[in-house]
Amino acid sequence: MDIRLPDNGPAEPFLGAADLLETESDIADPVHVRVRDDPDERTWAGHYEDRHVLNISRQAATSAMARELALHELSHMARYEQEHPSHHQSTREAIFLALAGKSVERRKLTHVHQLANHMKDIYADDITLSVAPGRKLVTFLESRLADAVADRPPAVPTGWQLATPGSDPEITAVNAAFALALVERHDLVDESHRIYDLAHAAADDAPEVGVERFAETFRSLAADPSESEYRKALVDVTRAYVGAD
Repeated sequence: MDIRLPDNGPAEPFLGAADLLETESDIADPVHVRVRDDPDERTWAGHYEDRHVLNISRQAATSAMARELALHELSHMARYEQEHPSHHQSTREAIFLALAGKSVERRKLTHVHQLANHMKDIYADDITLSVAPGRKLVTFLESRLADAVADRPPAVPTGWQLATPGSDPEITAVNAAFALALVERHDLVDESHRIYDLAHAAADDAPEVGVERFAETFRSLAADPSESEYRKALVDVTRAYVGAD
C-alpha cells in the first residue's frame, strides 16, 4: 500500500493500520493522510480520481484509538475500490426514491444520512473486524453511547459518530441500533454486556424509533448485495425511519 504520511503527525497508527489491512485487502490508489488541528474534526475518508485522503484530527491521531480509527477509514477505501454498492449508492437518490412527494422535516433527513453512513460503516467494519480484534472497538462504542444517553458531548469526535453535543434521542436510538448490530454481527459481546443496558435506555428515550428493528436491519445486511438489492435496502430504511413505509 502506498501511504503518504504528513510531516505534522504520528506515523505508527497509520502504518500499523495499513499492515493489518493488507492481510485481508488491498488499496491500489495512494492514501494521503491529513492530520488536522481542529479537535472537532471527525475522522473521514475522501475518494478522488487518483488518490484517497484520510482526514483525522490531531486529537484522534494521538489517541488510544488512532490505529483502529485509521483502519476503519482504510476499510472504507477498500470498499470504495471494490465498487461495493454501499460505497457508491447515492444517498440523495435513495431519499428521492423513498420520499418523492412527501414532506419531511430537515432534522429527519439529517438522520437518514446518518442511517446511510451506518450502513456503510457496517460493510467497512466487516473488513476492519476480519483483521483486528474488536475489544477496543466495543469499549469505544460503549463509551460513546453512554455519553449520548447521558446527553454529554463526546470526548473525541470520530468517523463512527455515536454521539453529538446535546444528543437528539432519536438519532441516539439509531446509533444504539448500529452499535448492537455491529457487536452482534461479529459476536463481540454476550448478552450481559453493558452495551445492552445502554441500548435499552436509548430505546426508552425514543420508543418511536424501534431500536431492535433497526439493529436487525443493520445486522442482517447481505455481505455482497447487488446494486439494486442495496438500493432497495437503503430506500426501505429511509421509509421506515420517517414513517413513510
